[in-house]
Amino acid sequence: MARELLRDWFGLELSAVSLDQLGDTLAEAEAYRLLSRTVAERCASDAAALTDALQGATGAVVHRGVAGLCAVAAPIYGAAGVVGAAVATLARTADSEGELAALLCVTAEEARAVLERTAVLSEQDLLHAKDLVAQAARAASRLAASDPENAGQALASGRHPFLEMIGTAPAILEVTKLVEKVAKSHATALIHGESGTGKELVARAIHYHGPRAKKPFVVQNCSAFNDNLLESALFGHVRGAFTGAVKDQRGLFEAADGGTFFLDEVGDMSAALQVKLLRVLQEGTFTPVGGTKPIKVDVRVVAASHKDLSAMVSRREFREDLFYRLNVLKISLPPLRDRKSDIPLLVRHFLRKHQPANRTLPRMTPAAMAVLMAYPWPGNIRELEHEIERMLVLAGNTDELGPSLISTRIHGGGQAAAPLTVPLADLVRATISQAITAGLVRAAGDREALARDLGVSRPYLEAQCAQLGIDASR
Repeated sequence: MARELLRDWFGLELSAVSLDQLGDTLAEAEAYRLLSRTVAERCASDAAALTDALQGATGAVVHRGVAGLCAVAAPIYGAAGVVGAAVATLARTADSEGELAALLCVTAEEARAVLERTAVLSEQDLLHAKDLVAQAARAASRLAASDPENAGQALASGRHPFLEMIGTAPAILEVTKLVEKVAKSHATALIHGESGTGKELVARAIHYHGPRAKKPFVVQNCSAFNDNLLESALFGHVRGAFTGAVKDQRGLFEAADGGTFFLDEVGDMSAALQVKLLRVLQEGTFTPVGGTKPIKVDVRVVAASHKDLSAMVSRREFREDLFYRLNVLKISLPPLRDRKSDIPLLVRHFLRKHQPANRTLPRMTPAAMAVLMAYPWPGNIRELEHEIERMLVLAGNTDELGPSLISTRIHGGGQAAAPLTVPLADLVRATISQAITAGLVRAAGDREALARDLGVSRPYLEAQCAQLGIDASR
């Protein structure tokens, strides 16, 4: 619950980590990752000071790092004392773009990227964040006390460094574990998944969390061009190679030298180009179109396809030797229908992404969420994002997004619009229960303050808690 609330309210990511992972967790925080490796190392070196602050702490502490960027942490206690920490990263209190750029010695563009991706918290927000992190740490401490042998494994399993990959469903957590291992290597990787499942997003995560993060990340969709244009785009050409080739042109493989080349829809590549791609993978060399001199490059290839390449190999539609060269590390992305528990998280993410900055973030009603949860999403995450963007446009300045704003194809699972089967009384109870439960956490159990925030009397709030079975004392 603490992880959900921190992400929803403040845009922070909560992780439970062992003490020896603390430095890596701080260094992998999104704002630091966007900057230089030196800055990340400075942040990681601060972990020693944070560890000292956690020793003997009963609640959460705010760790203020470089440029006003800070993390909120609380100790996790086991039988032998502090065994880990619950850490919420990453926030800032106040900085201008110029001050951040000057302090960290980065460009204005890099500083702007950090400011756009990092939550700005008031002192009151920090107090709420500290309470939530402390609650998570106390829950983890109870786990460590009840099962000390598996406490370390449990802490490690909660780590989720890929903030680009949103979701906590078991299917997506398995993917993040695999991506974390793949990112550390230089080996070729193959990503398989339906259209709209986020193959390019995973490829970017592999690149920017790996040893080539400071080098180029180049993308090419193999189905976007015909053979001649694609060959020229990939390998370049020399002057006079064909009509219109008035000068030498670098190819994308040469542009990606030292970095990562993401080849999307590699299954659509012709047999002739498959041969040239195989040579690059095996020898690290290629020859531009019309050229005679080979060019040597050091490029990590990450390929992707929505097609079953192994089945294409059996039908002789894809080279077997190329398939085995690409399929060194395979990542299979689950469709959205197999991770429906992530839909509320994705909805909130897309609401924040597409809502104009000068407007209050609207709320998705339970009835609308029920419709979204019932739909099979053949277009996967891309289809969901487009639907949320459409709802925001149609909603105008309204504070709530109801089922009437959802496309007719989504009502009834993509067929004709059908009436909701959820009783209105149940929706009202669910909405009230959610508001009170979240409010109690936000108000740290202060029922008098919560009643004022909700605009109701204290007796009315107590009566609703009793009727809904909410133990306000907890």
